[in-house]
Amino acid sequence: MNKAILHSAIGLLSRREHSVKELGQKLKLRKFEVEEIDTVIEYLLEEDYLSNERFAESVFRTRVNKGYGWLYIKNELVQKGVQSSTINELYNNSEIDWYLHAELAYNKRFGAYDITDQKDKAKRVRFLQGRGFSTDEIFAVL
Repeated sequence: MNKAILHSAIGLLSRREHSVKELGQKLKLRKFEVEEIDTVIEYLLEEDYLSNERFAESVFRTRVNKGYGWLYIKNELVQKGVQSSTINELYNNSEIDWYLHAELAYNKRFGAYDITDQKDKAKRVRFLQGRGFSTDEIFAVL
């Protein structure tokens, strides 16, 4: 096993959690050989230094605290290479009222100002869509 790759990977993991795909990409950018990267990643998984489940939970908590909806979080996790079974398990285990969460994000952005016209309403709908809330959640807030 290449110690330089291992030290580089542990250095990245010491700053924050990474998915397997994300860590592999970062190590490839550092011009390491793919076969050696795979060996190091297998070792990190065995020793529980690297975990897609922990990464998914970390991203989930961070995005929820920043006011993002489930669709945004799910899309980000898919892009980062987290398996759909892990994503579904995370969603099923979360006890978040997404309607309330959408309302909080809406109120934080727009406050108590009333909708003035269709253009303003469309702006507010786009904001909530960009935050990853479903159509049902958006129209329940409006």
